[in-house]
Amino acid sequence: MKLSPLNRRRFERFKANRRGWWSLWLFLILFGLSLGAELIANDKPLAVRYDGSWYFPVFERYPETTFGGEFPLEANYKSPYIKELLAAKDGWTLWAPIPFSYQSINYDLKVPAPAPPSRENLLGTDDQGRDVLARVIYGFRISVLFALTLTILSSIIGVIAGALQGFY
Repeated sequence: MKLSPLNRRRFERFKANRRGWWSLWLFLILFGLSLGAELIANDKPLAVRYDGSWYFPVFERYPETTFGGEFPLEANYKSPYIKELLAAKDGWTLWAPIPFSYQSINYDLKVPAPAPPSRENLLGTDDQGRDVLARVIYGFRISVLFALTLTILSSIIGVIAGALQGFY
C-alpha cells in the first residue's frame, strides 16, 4: 500500500512510540484470539472420535442416540454415561483449553461460588459458578465487534449527512 508522505511520517511517528505500537499488536492478537472463542472456551468437545467416525459438537449438535444412548436429546459429553458409551467403542474427545462456555456453570467447585482462581478456573468463578476467563473472552469479542460496527455505521451516517449538507 502506497502512503502519502504525510501519512508515512505519521505512521513512522506511531511506530516510534513503542508503547502504542506494542499495544496495537497486543490488541490485534487478543481480538484475533477472541474471534475463535468457541475453539478456546467451550463446554462441548472440539472433536469426538466414535466408532470410526469423526464428530464436531462445537459446530453441530448430536443427539445422545448417535453415540448409542437412549434419548434423542443433545448429548452431555461430561456425563459419565456418555463417557462410558464413547469408551465402549474406543472413542475419545478433544476438549478446548478452557472447558467452560460463557454460560456454563461449574458444578464441581470445591469451594462455594464465587470461587478464587484455581487450575480449573484460571480467573475463578462468578457468584453463579460460571468461569470468569471464558466470560472475559466472549465479552471482549462482543465489545470490540460492537465498537467496530458502531464506528462504521457512524462514519457512513456522518459522510451521508455531510454530503447532503454540502450539497444543499
